[in-house]
Amino acid sequence: MAYFTRRSALKIVAAGGAAIASGRAWAQDKTGRVIYPVAVPVYQTQFVADRLGYFKEAGLDCKLIQGGSGVKTREIIASAQGDIGIGDITHPMQLSNRGRNGRVLMPVDTRSSSVMFIIRRDLWDQGITTLEKLTEWKRPDGRKPIVSVSSLGGTNHVWSSYYMETMGLDQKVTWIGTGNVDTMLGSLKTKQVDVLVSSLSLLNDSKEQGWGTLLFDGTDETIWNKYIGGKVPVTAHFTLQATIDKDPAKMQAFVTAIWRATQWIKTHSPDEIHDTIEPYVGSTSRAANILEITALQKVTDYDASIDAAAFARGEKVWFREMTGIKPLTPAGLVSPSFIEAARKAYPA
Repeated sequence: MAYFTRRSALKIVAAGGAAIASGRAWAQDKTGRVIYPVAVPVYQTQFVADRLGYFKEAGLDCKLIQGGSGVKTREIIASAQGDIGIGDITHPMQLSNRGRNGRVLMPVDTRSSSVMFIIRRDLWDQGITTLEKLTEWKRPDGRKPIVSVSSLGGTNHVWSSYYMETMGLDQKVTWIGTGNVDTMLGSLKTKQVDVLVSSLSLLNDSKEQGWGTLLFDGTDETIWNKYIGGKVPVTAHFTLQATIDKDPAKMQAFVTAIWRATQWIKTHSPDEIHDTIEPYVGSTSRAANILEITALQKVTDYDASIDAAAFARGEKVWFREMTGIKPLTPAGLVSPSFIEAARKAYPA
């Protein structure tokens, strides 16, 4: 198993230090493919890096490609059709479990921003106002309630199923994946599903259209701390070890551009962030996106680090029967050298 070590990262920094200081790239004229699941602000670091030219300044002719879901994003990375993906941290774990040696390059957040249970408005009006009441209700054909997530095994599913499992309710609903923003909202509008688990932007749009309302907010800090216990790396930028080995300088350029985007987000307003990423999040309204961006600023990991305590908190969610993921250690999953080098080049 090959590793990109701290020493080799520092060699790259030393070799490229003068170029970085002058604003020139580490990786000159390289093509890149960055994959994101769906068109929502939670993936804004990649959007910002593209729109502000950070990829270009790093010497990357970079294309951002929508995967369609977290699982599809993982598949694209696994097939080496993409260089870096963004999604639930369980995706690189799944890659490693399947012999592909997934690697986390940097975490995105400290808790999930997309575990909002959005119930059909007509069901809420009937008095179904808690998760417990939802699971006691039956569809007209006698079947269990249908809960929609973007993809089975993706972020929404992993974390929402953990909440339901902890409450003893996970087997009392049927889980399905419904894909991108338009299809997720469409399934709620047409009553094909009873609950949609997603982010604040979709909640806001569904409320404005009269299709849905909030049933349970798994993103709320008090609720999160009650069930999860504190900071956890939920979303991450990830790749394959083979991709790192093929061109570590190119990988460093990616991480440095995304690190710069993270720091830019920290110092700019939700309106400024939205105006920057708007071409990527046009499926939902400006008002909905700004609400979500505001919430994201509270959970973003601006240090982009994963400590042992945070990893340990996540283990009870990641390594359970529902995910089927065999336990991994931080050393076996995380490649911190790139973000360490990026911090040295562009101190926060």
